[in-house]
Amino acid sequence: MNYAVSIEQKPGYLHAVVTGENSKSNVARYIKEILRECTARNCFNVLIEERLEGPRLGTMDVFDLVSEGSTRTKGPFKVIAYVDVNAIGNLMQFAETVAVNRGLPLAVFSHVAEAETWLQNQIYRTHSPKE
Repeated sequence: MNYAVSIEQKPGYLHAVVTGENSKSNVARYIKEILRECTARNCFNVLIEERLEGPRLGTMDVFDLVSEGSTRTKGPFKVIAYVDVNAIGNLMQFAETVAVNRGLPLAVFSHVAEAETWLQNQIYRTHSPKE
């Protein structure tokens, strides 16, 4: 395991920061670890801030990870904001499209501040009284 996950409880969500080596197996493992932590804390709104170093994954690896991850996680997670600080090109938008098409409530952002604002708005909208 060449990665680490630190998790901070924020009002209404968990902020997970992932560091280490970028690989398909590390991404699959950290997603499982974050899901376990969400379950333990009974909090299924999450901001994932990925800071993995090294060559970026290819399109098929991203497709496989998102497809497999969507099957395992689409029930528990309510909202996922995702930031890959080392993303290049449009691959993360592709990942978002694959996730959303499979029923996973995921949105991708370039910056943590944008993701936090969006996530807080999503939480507020789902918990605010309806008129």
